[in-house]
Amino acid sequence: MRNVVVTGPPRADIDAVTKLAEYGVATVHEALGRTGYLGPRLRPVYPGPRVGGTAVTVLCWPGDNLMIHAAVEQCGPGDLLVVTTTSPCTDGSFGELLATSLQSRGVRGLVTTGGVRDVNDLRAVEFPVWSAAVSAQGTVKATPGSVNVPVAVGGQVVRPGDAVLADDDGVMVVPRQDVDEALEAAQTRVDKEQASREAFRAGELGLDRYSLRAKLTELGVRYVTAEEYRT
Repeated sequence: MRNVVVTGPPRADIDAVTKLAEYGVATVHEALGRTGYLGPRLRPVYPGPRVGGTAVTVLCWPGDNLMIHAAVEQCGPGDLLVVTTTSPCTDGSFGELLATSLQSRGVRGLVTTGGVRDVNDLRAVEFPVWSAAVSAQGTVKATPGSVNVPVAVGGQVVRPGDAVLADDDGVMVVPRQDVDEALEAAQTRVDKEQASREAFRAGELGLDRYSLRAKLTELGVRYVTAEEYRT
């Protein structure tokens, strides 16, 4: 079904999503078997924020932000707006005025495969944004699209109500039904990393802790002296 605004989709538990975001994108991504990452193109327009929210998805026509305006009405506290276009576009379809509107509704941030502008103002009002481009190029409000439908971002499917996590390492999605599993897996990974951290502080090498010496031998890597290497 095309050109629809879907109202009231189920959302992941926001308290669980908030806790999951505290682990960070890299940790959760690894804990879930390196799944859900939305790709390297999405970068924070200013560094520092770490957020998690429930997805409100937007599918726009290139060069047109009409459906972003339509999506604001569907947003509530704890949501995170995820915007993409029907074909690649880097126009600045989002700026400080839309951010102000979203902030008034308790929205935690924006992720967009397109462009944004008013970067200094976004930083000043502390509205987190991850985008594929920064562009002063404006957009029109003339073409229909959809809100709260599944969208493809970076080879992943983001569905309305899914958990979206974003920080300086990038953006990832966790399906709504998998949030509790992700919490457990993330804590397990944190515990494992802490054990490794303590071992490294005590002088243990990654070569030994991760049993990589046998892997080097298996791959044909040899240790030779400097004299042997010269000859």
